[in-house]
Amino acid sequence: MRTIFLLLVSNCFMTFAWYGHLKKDLTNISIVKLILISWGIAFFEYCFMVPANNKYGLMEGFSPFQLKTIQEVISLFVFFLFAIFVLKESFRWNYLVAFAFIAAGVFFMFYRHPSQ
Repeated sequence: MRTIFLLLVSNCFMTFAWYGHLKKDLTNISIVKLILISWGIAFFEYCFMVPANNKYGLMEGFSPFQLKTIQEVISLFVFFLFAIFVLKESFRWNYLVAFAFIAAGVFFMFYRHPSQ
């Protein structure tokens, strides 16, 4: 459970670092300054991501494939909330279909045949 929590916090920082500036008028700020600000925010992403993957993820019995799958699903979930509530994007039916296919992929990533 620590792994999931750390990945959730990490992805909140990542989403803000990558997309937080999209709805603001930042034309008067240089691209170099924007990059440095994003890197500063991303530092905190790594403070949560590294222990989630290296220490707790393996201790909690996740394989590297499973850790990456969990991270991607959390990333999509966090971005979904960010896009709807911060960027004020509309949600379309085809996004729901795409998320359903991703959920199916997650199911198969964690599926273990009873004979294994």
